[in-house]
Amino acid sequence: MSAMSTPSFLLSLSFLFLSFLSISLSQQPPKGYLIDCGATSKTVNDDREWLPDEDFISTGSSKNLTVPRLFPTFSTVRSFPLQNNLRRKFCYTARVFKGARYLIRTAYYYGGVNGVNFTSPPVFDQIVDGTFWRVVNTTEDYRKGSTSFNEAVFEAKGTTMSVCIASNTYTESDPFISSLEMLLLGDSLYNTTNFDSYALSLVVRHSFGHNRSLISYPDDLFDRYWEPYAENVSVIASNNTPSVSGFWNIPPSKIFESALSTDQLEPLELRWPPLSLPNSTYYIALYFADNRDSMLSSSRVLRIHINEVRYISNLEVTSAGAAVFATRWPLEGQTKITLSSAANSNASPLINAGEIFDILRLGGRTHTRDVITLNAMKSSLRNPPLDWNGDPCLPLNYTWTGITCSEGERIRVVTLNLTSMGLSGSLSSSIANLTALTGIWLGNNSLSGTIPNLSSLRLLEVLHLEDNQFNGDIPSSLGEILTKQ
Repeated sequence: MSAMSTPSFLLSLSFLFLSFLSISLSQQPPKGYLIDCGATSKTVNDDREWLPDEDFISTGSSKNLTVPRLFPTFSTVRSFPLQNNLRRKFCYTARVFKGARYLIRTAYYYGGVNGVNFTSPPVFDQIVDGTFWRVVNTTEDYRKGSTSFNEAVFEAKGTTMSVCIASNTYTESDPFISSLEMLLLGDSLYNTTNFDSYALSLVVRHSFGHNRSLISYPDDLFDRYWEPYAENVSVIASNNTPSVSGFWNIPPSKIFESALSTDQLEPLELRWPPLSLPNSTYYIALYFADNRDSMLSSSRVLRIHINEVRYISNLEVTSAGAAVFATRWPLEGQTKITLSSAANSNASPLINAGEIFDILRLGGRTHTRDVITLNAMKSSLRNPPLDWNGDPCLPLNYTWTGITCSEGERIRVVTLNLTSMGLSGSLSSSIANLTALTGIWLGNNSLSGTIPNLSSLRLLEVLHLEDNQFNGDIPSSLGEILTKQ
């Protein structure tokens, strides 16, 4: 492994050229969760078990699609209520390994589930923990009769991870989801990214020269999707497919079975990805392997430019394979990748595969103690608000109903206002752990049981518990709060 120098005019870039190492890879299916949203029982597809979603989410409703010849996983959806176009999120929560990296993939097939009055799919947001991921708009795919997929890589910051569907002001009908995958990745995958501060949202992943079916598990050990890609350039078959065990990103060997190339030494130009990109910073990975007998004396050395800016020079491609990574590359609009033969090369340029991810800055997390406390309160209520799932405070536009939060690096819950929400059940004593609270409004509900000791809430200035069904003695600590009002 050797590091390459960074161009002085692009200080944000870093490159890694990776040769192959010999390590063993497990052939077991990727670990994690395959969740069939809206399903009521386990199903088996392609020898892999999909779980019903009732253990991961407590809101929304299951709906069946009547579209014929639909893949079983997409025959049901979970739909979420849209009420007055409020910004509300509905979250799947799963136990995960803290510090581990997860591939998260959501799938959507609308199937007209919202009825004849809504022929077009809804448009809504995706959120992971406290980070806004992306807007989901499946309209074009649905018009083509295809399913929409979204994929990202996030590191687990705690022992649970939440993936949320969120209604927004541009939503005209109920949001929905068809399936959710949360798959554990190997430690080496995409480890040039600082996952303490960022996540990766997939833009495209293509196997160049491959024009057959999608490449996924079992060819890819982590069930990433490599889409076929073909342009009006030469496709060459490989005589050798290298071992992939040494790649940090461990691509499937099948991507090296064919490549895009040119007949002569002329440059190879690709308009890739085949869509206009928003102004952002991207992670780019390109994969190469010489398709010829490794004993040949001729050399294949490449120069690569992206939008006329040098990406890498003198990349020697052998039958052992090579990969090049740019961890922070600015892009906007249409993108052109140019591969040309270096001066010391007597073989035409080629490319086997590529990935591009948008680099997402993480949105942060609500203070852990506050999250634990609010979930304990939720458990003590018989009918908590529907959107009390996921991170309570983040993203900022999607705080839980009745909650306001502080700003800055240390996010705390500062007020709790659930007046006239029709709540029943008891008020958990854990509310005393919300030590940043300045105001509590719980009046005009049907809460019962005793009033907890709130003496630890030293910042509390306002307390309304009237018109409930509390019993027992009034804690003496309330006297101190009443003197502040």
